[in-house]
Amino acid sequence: MYNTYVLKNKFISFVLFFFITFSASFVGRLVTISSKEPWYSQLIKSNFNPPDWIFAPVWITLYLMMTIAIWLFWHSKNRDLNTIYIYFIHIVFNTTWSIVFFGLHQIFAALVVLLALIFLIITLILKFKRVNLISYYLMFPYLLWTLYALFLNINLLVLN
Repeated sequence: MYNTYVLKNKFISFVLFFFITFSASFVGRLVTISSKEPWYSQLIKSNFNPPDWIFAPVWITLYLMMTIAIWLFWHSKNRDLNTIYIYFIHIVFNTTWSIVFFGLHQIFAALVVLLALIFLIITLILKFKRVNLISYYLMFPYLLWTLYALFLNINLLVLN
């Protein structure tokens, strides 16, 4: 009986974290699809910009890793609710970047949002390290990709 309850609780919590995390992807995708063109195609981009097709598989992988990281943290012995709140706030900033960059076409404001997002990701990484090392390691690809996004955002700001 106890094992069934624990498994059901773990499954439900995974689904909830998955839904919350991927909601950022869903909103970001809607804004990007509706507002990206022709604006984005007309921007001068550096040679470091990857092809557009690379973004979807990378982000799907990163969102899945983020989901697993927060889920493992949630089921850790020494978890704290403040870290969960920071995770939710970070999801809002993740979504906000797409809205500001693609929706509002504000490259500088998107850069500011990205800096806040990076700060929140680093905060999560440090908090995860104290409680769950797998969660800690799962966030590094996301941090690296976001730092790369910062580099691309700066390039777009300078070139345009």
